[in-house]
Amino acid sequence: MKNAYLIGHITVKSIDEWNEYRNKVPATLAPWGAELVFRGKLRSVLSGNHAHTDTVVIRFPDLTALNGWHSSPAYQSLIPLREKAAEVDLLSYEE
Repeated sequence: MKNAYLIGHITVKSIDEWNEYRNKVPATLAPWGAELVFRGKLRSVLSGNHAHTDTVVIRFPDLTALNGWHSSPAYQSLIPLREKAAEVDLLSYEE
């Protein structure tokens, strides 16, 4: 099995709504065996262009789990809150 990673590039629009979203996401990850690897704020762009201020990296056991989580009713129900709270680009990678 190859690990899969979700990378989210984020620009927060509403800190209160973003905090609410962030507090609800872990419960949606647990059934898929996912683990938060990194959450941080951008300090500098060393090369190229990057529009977002925050990044999150989440590891899944495989791409099937990542895709299952993203399409799950539990996570899909959070998308309207996420869209109000922040501009987010989500990307998936596989080792």
